[in-house]
Amino acid sequence: MTETSYTVTGMTCQHCAQSVTEEVGEIQGVTDVAVDLETGRVTVRSDDGLDTETVRAAVEEAGYQLSV
Repeated sequence: MTETSYTVTGMTCQHCAQSVTEEVGEIQGVTDVAVDLETGRVTVRSDDGLDTETVRAAVEEAGYQLSV
C-alpha cells in the first residue's frame, strides 16, 4: 500500500472536497482519498504508486488544480 499527498487549489467547501474525492477515487488502484479543505491537502492511498499526471487529470476533471 502506498500513501501520497498532493496539494489542490481552488477547493472552498465540502462539495469541492466531495468532487475531488469522487474523481480521484475512480482511479484504478485507489483505496482511499482524504481531503483537508483547510490546507488543500489531498492524501491518496493506493495499491501501488500513482502517476502524478493521472491524479492531475482527475483533479482537473473535478474542476480544480493540482499544485506540484
